[in-house]
Amino acid sequence: MAKPKVLISDELSPRAVEIFAERGCDVDFKPGLKPAELRAIVGNYEGLAIRSATKVTAEVLAEAKKLKVVGRAGIGVDNVDIKSATAHGVVVMNTPYGNAITTAEHAIALMFAVARQIPDANASTQAGKWEKNRFMGTELSFKTLGLIGCGNIGSIS
Repeated sequence: MAKPKVLISDELSPRAVEIFAERGCDVDFKPGLKPAELRAIVGNYEGLAIRSATKVTAEVLAEAKKLKVVGRAGIGVDNVDIKSATAHGVVVMNTPYGNAITTAEHAIALMFAVARQIPDANASTQAGKWEKNRFMGTELSFKTLGLIGCGNIGSIS
């Protein structure tokens, strides 16, 4: 039996290509395809791995005669025409936890930056001022932070 062919049409880590290959897939890594270029070649693949740049439209799916799955390396699937994919028998999936830790850490880093007034202090310093007493910020030690309604990411923070 031939190996399933997978097209990675957006920038992904080189490790993504290795993972597909380790699992028995024949992988083509072609980030940056224009819509017409994608339509011209998508019919050769059983799998399509995307991020945000690739738009999987009804026109793309009409050309994807062998396509069985679209995998979105990220949280949402708003760049995939779900109704058309379903009509073509294509499963659409995402990786909702793929960047949750990174996003949670980034959110905490931004909260620290705002509490310590780092953006304003940086702008002031870049403007040639040295207003160290103006930007004392707030200490976060012994403070409690509550997150409400943040889904997967909020549960990690």
